[in-house]
Amino acid sequence: MTDGQVNMGMNRKGGDARPPSRWSEFANLRNYIFGSSAAIITDISLIVGLGSARTGKEPILAGLLTIAVADNISDSLGIHMYKESEGYGQKLSLFSTLLNFLSRLLISCTFVAIVLVLPMAHAIVVGLIWGLLLIVLISYLISRSNREKPLKEIVIHLLVAVVVIALSLYLGRAIATYFHATGRA
Repeated sequence: MTDGQVNMGMNRKGGDARPPSRWSEFANLRNYIFGSSAAIITDISLIVGLGSARTGKEPILAGLLTIAVADNISDSLGIHMYKESEGYGQKLSLFSTLLNFLSRLLISCTFVAIVLVLPMAHAIVVGLIWGLLLIVLISYLISRSNREKPLKEIVIHLLVAVVVIALSLYLGRAIATYFHATGRA
């Protein structure tokens, strides 16, 4: 493509490309991926970080539910504004936003259920395994959708998730150590 050419498929506003239908938006993996991967990594990190700080179930459940609602609405608004800026129109933008919101909410609810049902020590391990399995599944779906080899994408995405989780674990332990050592618990 030269400097004078415009890729009509990239920006819906100025191009001749027809806006996608609701069905194509429903079937479009991109409407689920961003929200789902963000919810998974955030929820795992919260469970591992607060779990390592030995805060108990109540603060972890409060954090998960706050993320499931407030963070979800915030990210969904960002996606809505992006879709509108790309010229998708208000109805299609709203539809994509709702798909993102519901996928994030569903994922967060699975982590809430894990923490509610299991003892905290088990909930940390099961939540970690569940989240990493979901990351593998999403990475596989992305790579297949892009006609790429899945293993490379899976490894990259797992590596990023593990780094974030490890940082959360470290921070949780550091906070617990600080408050225990200073008597501010």
